[in-house]
Amino acid sequence: MALGRLQTLRNIFETVQIREFSTLLASSRSNSKSISNVPHITLRCISSCIYKDHGGIPWTSGDKIMLRSTTTQEPISYGYMRSVTTKAKAPAQARQMGAVKVSMLSPGIIYEPYVPREKIPFWKRYFTRNGWKRTKEDLTSELKNAYAIAKLRKSGYSKKQFYTEAVTIYKEINTQMANGGKGTLRKLVTEHMYSALKNEIKQRESVWPTVYWELIEPIVKVRTLRARLATASLQIGVDRNDLSKVFIQLTLEFLAKQKFEAYDGKGAVVSGDRNKEVLVRDIWVFEKSLFHPGAYWRLCGRIKV
Repeated sequence: MALGRLQTLRNIFETVQIREFSTLLASSRSNSKSISNVPHITLRCISSCIYKDHGGIPWTSGDKIMLRSTTTQEPISYGYMRSVTTKAKAPAQARQMGAVKVSMLSPGIIYEPYVPREKIPFWKRYFTRNGWKRTKEDLTSELKNAYAIAKLRKSGYSKKQFYTEAVTIYKEINTQMANGGKGTLRKLVTEHMYSALKNEIKQRESVWPTVYWELIEPIVKVRTLRARLATASLQIGVDRNDLSKVFIQLTLEFLAKQKFEAYDGKGAVVSGDRNKEVLVRDIWVFEKSLFHPGAYWRLCGRIKV
């Protein structure tokens, strides 16, 4: 009799345990479903403005805007259950936007502008305090040049090819300056430089309405005076500690024979002589980003000789 009652109580206790476990399991599954519906998405929407020119080479400009929209669910603990976090796929439209090329404005300044330095005698360089200081500065500058060129070569830089492109840009900019071609200049120079050249054209046309300019080719001499990496730390989305997202600036010296003649409003010659060749020395700074796919060189500044 007592044994039968004990068996009945045991069966009832086991049934209650099973029901409680089933109820808890169902509740856990419901909670898991509600958590799985919480997305953990990181989207990057990048605006770009790409202009193709020079045989299909894209010219990039505009601001790079990086927008991050993140929705995160805090870990939730349900007794013995582990917290659950799931990641939802980005919408198809957002995935397509990720394929758009990045575009960013130029820093707008020349980083460490080149300054011609006078030669100093051997004895002064190595046997005076100022000479040692000068030697240290020159060595540091050369190391910076070498580092910048090494970084540039990783992107497929060729000195011969660059010089050919730089001479073409040099000729085209001077030609358009003489002709007042502001629209074409926009593709060859940075944003800040474009504003400066427009003002120069306006001032020149107020004095000389028409000018003649010609470059005598081949150019006499081209050489690199300085190479520097310039970070765009003021731009959105650029990490100044990430050297893979920088602009490189190469300072070139051009020595070329040119012809020039200026005319007044009536067409009379007021300056220059188109029949005479003049040897001209210019120092121009060219800039290119190392993180724009397909980016190419543009003029970002000129240094007075």
